[in-house]
Amino acid sequence: GPQLSVSNSEGDLLFLLDSSGSVSYYEFSRVKEFMWDLVQPFTFGPKDVQTSIIHISTTPTMEFPFDRYLSSGTLQQAIRDTQQLMGDTNTGKALSYAKEKFFSDEAGARPDVPKVLVWVTDGFSTDDISEPMQLLKDMGVTVFIVSTGRGNYLELSAAASQPPEKHLHFVDVDDLPIITKELRDAILDVIQANRLHAVDITSSSFRLMWPKLLSQETGYYTLEYAPTDDLARKRTKQVSGAHTSIMLSNLAPETTYEVALIPESNVHYFPPQTTRVTTLAEEISPAQVLISESGPHSFHVSWAPTLDSVIGYQILYGPLPGNSAKLLEVDGKHNSTVVENLAPNTTYLVTVTATYKSGKERSLSAKACTQEEGSKVRHLRFEDMGPNTLKASWDAADGKVLGYRVRCRRQTGPSSVISVSPQIHSVLLTDLASGTTNKVCVKPMYKNQPGKRLCRMVHMQPATEAQEYKHRQRA
Repeated sequence: GPQLSVSNSEGDLLFLLDSSGSVSYYEFSRVKEFMWDLVQPFTFGPKDVQTSIIHISTTPTMEFPFDRYLSSGTLQQAIRDTQQLMGDTNTGKALSYAKEKFFSDEAGARPDVPKVLVWVTDGFSTDDISEPMQLLKDMGVTVFIVSTGRGNYLELSAAASQPPEKHLHFVDVDDLPIITKELRDAILDVIQANRLHAVDITSSSFRLMWPKLLSQETGYYTLEYAPTDDLARKRTKQVSGAHTSIMLSNLAPETTYEVALIPESNVHYFPPQTTRVTTLAEEISPAQVLISESGPHSFHVSWAPTLDSVIGYQILYGPLPGNSAKLLEVDGKHNSTVVENLAPNTTYLVTVTATYKSGKERSLSAKACTQEEGSKVRHLRFEDMGPNTLKASWDAADGKVLGYRVRCRRQTGPSSVISVSPQIHSVLLTDLASGTTNKVCVKPMYKNQPGKRLCRMVHMQPATEAQEYKHRQRA
C-alpha cells in the first residue's frame, strides 16, 4: 500500500554523525544510507520537519542548517554529498555545539517545536558526554542513540532519553535497516505530539488525535474532512471540547483526505490545525482458508480476514477428482461454516469467494479430506506383564488403516510414541513407575489424515515390600 503519510509532523531533527577516524569509510556510507531511509517519508518545510547534520570530529562542524533543504530530493542529495572529516572523536564538544545550534535562528532552528537528536556512534568518545547531554535533555531535547559498536551500555543508556529500551539501539552497521521503522515511529511519537495527526490507519478508517486545547466548558471542535481530489464531498462533525481524538470510518481505500480541526473557543483564539491522511489499499478477503474438525461426513471451513466491505461469501465444494459441486452462501458478517452430508474418506476442493459491496469478487481454494467411517479404535485395555510393564491392546478401527500410533504420556519419565503396522493390535509399555498414573492414546492412521484417537488413564500399583525385596535379590 501507499507509504504512511507523515506530513502532519513538525520538529527540528538533528543528526549527530560520527565523522572521526575511528569509523571506516564503509561504515560511514552505511550510516548515510540509514539516515536517508529514516527521514525519507517525512515532509520537509517551515511548518513540517527540518533536518540538520553536525559532524563529530576534532572540531564539531555543521554540514548544513535546518532550513536549507526543504524537499526530499534536495535533502537526499545533501546527505549523499556529506563527506567524512576524520580526526578525533570529541563527542562532548559536538554535543555542546549542538545545544547552541538547536536553539539558534542562524542555524534555522524554530522556537516552540519539538527537538530530536539522533546520535549514531561506534560507541567510542575521547571526551566526556554526560554533562552536555544532560543539558540538552534539560532543555527539552529528546535523545535517540544508535550504537553500531560495543559501546558501554550503562553510559549510553544514561545518555539516551528515558526509557532506554525506546531510545537506545545496539545494532551492527549492516543491520541498521532492521531498526529503521521502529526508530522512525518513536521519533514520530515526539514530533506529532503537539499536532493533529492520524493513527490506526486502515483501508476504511483512521483515528485523529490532537493536543488538549479546550475543555467541555471552554468550547468545542469543528472537524472537516474531504478527499483531496473531490473537496466538494466535504463532511463536517462537531466534537466536544473534552475530547482529544475521534475515529473516522466508512472511508474510501487508497484515498488521500484533507482534514481540518477548528477549535471553537470562548476564551482564546486557537488557529485551525490541518493534516493530510492517505488510507491503505483495501484488504483482501479471503487471505486464508482453514479446514478443521473433519469427520466422516463433515468438516468446518473458516476464512480471514472479515471485512466491512464484503457483503457475503459463497462456499463451493466438490469431490476430487470430479466436476460435481455444491454451493453454500454465508452472510458477510460470518467467517466460518460447517459443510455436511459428505462422503467418508474423500478429498474435496473447497473454494471461498467474497463478494464486495463494490461488486468485485475474490476467491481462494483449499483441499479438505473427510475421515474414514468409524475411524476410531475400540476397547483399549491393559494387562499387567510384570514390574513397570503393561500390555496395551485394542480392537481394529474400520476402513483401510495404514497403521496405528500409540502415545504414552508418563507421569514421571519421558513420553514415548510407538508406530505399528495395521495387523498389530497390541504393544508393550515399559518403564512405568510404580504408583504413577499414565495416559495412553491409540490413533489409527489413514492415507488422507489421522483418525480419532482413543485415550485411557492407567494407574500402576505401588510396589509392595516383598516385590521390592525380590527386585533387589534379582539385581
